[in-house]
Amino acid sequence: MNLASDFEPEVHLFTDGACSGNPGPGGWAFVMRHLASGKEMESSGFEPDTTNNRMELSAVIEGLSALKRPCKVEVFTDSVYVGKGLTEWMPKWKMNQWRRRERGAWKPVKNEELWRRLDEVVSRHQVKYTRVAGHSGHPENERCDELAVAAYQNRR
Repeated sequence: MNLASDFEPEVHLFTDGACSGNPGPGGWAFVMRHLASGKEMESSGFEPDTTNNRMELSAVIEGLSALKRPCKVEVFTDSVYVGKGLTEWMPKWKMNQWRRRERGAWKPVKNEELWRRLDEVVSRHQVKYTRVAGHSGHPENERCDELAVAAYQNRR
């Protein structure tokens, strides 16, 4: 994994996931901004039966996958699940063959296929994680939430 903490980002990636019910129909979204040019891109998607955590992961995966070359990326998300996964849990899971300890027993990592995919796309870039407070007026986070909710409401 290629997580860094000290670099000047080239790209800001804002992400969010949303679900109506958990599980239920869900949407993911990202807004990406190239800092030097100010150029922006946004995208969103829908899953008919999913969870909020899966949508949060999908938003980051889709955003990083949209980059055409290796970049220095600062990922902004309100998901503690994604943030802790990137910075704390994933390195341990990888060392333990994608298993986690629960009550003294080894258990499979939940959403393993998405965590593996995230690990793969993160490895192409230098990634810095920054947590933002959800629903706090952060413009890009609010836009991502709007796009993610629209994705599952419109089912596209």
